[in-house]
Amino acid sequence: MNIDQNLSELLANGADVDIPVPDTATPMVSRSLRLPADLYEQLHALAAERGIGATTLMREILAAGVASADNTAVVPLADVQRAIASLAHPA
Repeated sequence: MNIDQNLSELLANGADVDIPVPDTATPMVSRSLRLPADLYEQLHALAAERGIGATTLMREILAAGVASADNTAVVPLADVQRAIASLAHPA
């Protein structure tokens, strides 16, 4: 897409336009979220460090929070024992 053209010219001319591809095939719902400015800046900086978009990072953080609130999750006993053993004997 030529930056010097405006959208109406591109549409009128029938030019091909590169549209961003979603990072997931899962249907998404858009929600407005108010954040303190400093938290917003921290999220953007963290996302940039990870090489992902801020929205993707927010989605990952929210998914992790929801998963941690799931009291029905089942964890293999061997994994729990390994985790406890690693705390008792730090590497």
